[in-house]
Amino acid sequence: MSNATTGIDLTRIVAGLKGARERWRTRVKRPLESGPREFPSREAVACIADGLRGALFPMRLGPPELRQENEDCYIGHTLHTVLDALVVQMRLEYGQSARQRGEDDDAVQARSVAAAREFANALPHIREILDTDVLAAYEGDPAARSVDEVLLCYPGIEAMIHHRLAHQLYRLDLPLLARLVAEKAHGQTGIDIHPGAQIEEGFFIDHGTGVVIGETAVIGRHVRLYQAVTLGAKRFPADENGVLRKGLARHPILEDDVVIYAGATILGRVTIGRGSTIGGNVWLTRSVPPGSHVTQASSQHEIIDAPVRV
Repeated sequence: MSNATTGIDLTRIVAGLKGARERWRTRVKRPLESGPREFPSREAVACIADGLRGALFPMRLGPPELRQENEDCYIGHTLHTVLDALVVQMRLEYGQSARQRGEDDDAVQARSVAAAREFANALPHIREILDTDVLAAYEGDPAARSVDEVLLCYPGIEAMIHHRLAHQLYRLDLPLLARLVAEKAHGQTGIDIHPGAQIEEGFFIDHGTGVVIGETAVIGRHVRLYQAVTLGAKRFPADENGVLRKGLARHPILEDDVVIYAGATILGRVTIGRGSTIGGNVWLTRSVPPGSHVTQASSQHEIIDAPVRV
């Protein structure tokens, strides 16, 4: 049997990779790490997200052998394990900023435990708002035969389970953990929801593939999106050094009861008024008043002159 590394100068390659790492760390002003890895683990976060899915919907997303009489026992055991693991990951992320502020390990641990407690206390509300998402999908899709089918099969619901969890982490100043949870769903469903997006109850993404929702998007109650909808930014302001400015409100606001059909693109901090319908493949960079019906044919005339509401 031949050796796959025969003829390869591994010493030279290892040295080259070391040089690349050192140049990168110098460029981003990070010292060489001498201890264990400092960042949260994608694998650990994925396991945490799976455990939380099961705790939220034990009889559908929990273990197949689970019986209803054992639900509470399973949820309690799962949350005990998952929340302990979450504290470890929180400590890794909080530790990044803590070093800059001069906080010690005890302060980071206390902050992580407090954040995990707040996250855990939010889980009943997360379950309740997810129930409204499931019901919106069931009532909004004539092909849905049951709420169980929606929960087990619909990628939009899978994306929203992860988003509701990720958004809570985002609110706790854990943007990296939040993004790891969100990207797990993105990879599975093709639906890209930034964890910073604010989404109210009864949200339904039908089909879902290719949907993009930006960080500062605000979505009201009972909103429905179809596949390939983009709620994006129109422009990206930079500072005096040409570096993009972070955290600015740059994504759309959708008021209650808005429907946006497949392929529509809405860009910038514009407002889509309550009860409006945006047709397929519309490109929209202006606000529209409540009750609007915008199609490709009408958008060139109606939208250009519409007032911008920011």
